[in-house]
Amino acid sequence: MQLSDFDFDLPDDLIATRPAEPRSSARLLVAGPDRITDAHVTDLVDWLRPGDRLVLNDTRVIPARLAGYRARSGPGGETRARIEVTLLEPRAGGRWAALVKPLKKIRDGERIVFGAGLTAVLEAREAGQGVLAFDLEGADFDAALAEAGAMPLPPYIAAKRAADDRDKTDYQTVWARHSGAVAAPTASLHFDAPLLAMLAERGVAFTHVTLHVGAGTFLPVKVENVKEHRMHAEWGRVTPQAAAEIAGTRAAGGRVIPVGTTALRLIESAAAGGAIAPWEGPTDIFIYPGYKFRVTDALMTNFHLPKSTLMMLVSALMGQDRVREIYGHAVRARYRFFSYGDASLLIP
Repeated sequence: MQLSDFDFDLPDDLIATRPAEPRSSARLLVAGPDRITDAHVTDLVDWLRPGDRLVLNDTRVIPARLAGYRARSGPGGETRARIEVTLLEPRAGGRWAALVKPLKKIRDGERIVFGAGLTAVLEAREAGQGVLAFDLEGADFDAALAEAGAMPLPPYIAAKRAADDRDKTDYQTVWARHSGAVAAPTASLHFDAPLLAMLAERGVAFTHVTLHVGAGTFLPVKVENVKEHRMHAEWGRVTPQAAAEIAGTRAAGGRVIPVGTTALRLIESAAAGGAIAPWEGPTDIFIYPGYKFRVTDALMTNFHLPKSTLMMLVSALMGQDRVREIYGHAVRARYRFFSYGDASLLIP
């Protein structure tokens, strides 16, 4: 498999920069083995059956993008230089791995001042990233970050507009619970309370799992031979209750349908031994054509970037030729793409 096998032409005007309103009014492409149907997310109640189980990622996106400045004293007095920070991964003792721009212009030990009384010291550099030690921890840090930070919109949206207050709601699922993600599980953004109520009345069950989505989800694949790519690791957890619910659905003949590739990657990691089991830790599972799915029966997901690992994942589920047909139809029918775009229900 070559990287070019997962490429396609996408008109720039199909990249969504705002979500549909209300959330569940977004379009939904339903693809089975031999049929494609144009629908809307609210039509999920017609496509899901009593006894089906949706697996939902309950990670919560933190406002990880910070604008600050480093103050440096010199012969002419204090000078300030703008510094942009995107938090990536928490470390012990109030430290965070972060993207720091421009990293070359700040010295080790130098302090960066943000808003809301939040400051940090650059302690170290690792693989082109900075390690920042913040002066606040716990609830104090969370409160200051909520005031000073902005939502970390994906690069293809951030290139067109800055994050604003609307994104603090739009880029968060209605069931977000455990803080730690720096990117949203975007297929889940289509759900609202009325849709969840309709699905429950239909007899569809829900299981919550947690995978903290990292910024590495947007990193491009840089090797032509797909099998040489190495995934970034993300922390996740499948509780004993979640594992039991998924196993029970499969035993009863219901379908297990993760909402989003993050939920799919997590439950497949937890089923690496052949059956779903409680699980916690980092996962770097890489799913591409040839992968044998252990617990996933179908997938709800958005439309993904050309030549991305997520294109490889959906190709593993549906087959490469079928995915080309699905994406060709989506482009012709002018579905909206990527994080704030429309959704698909893929049933192999």
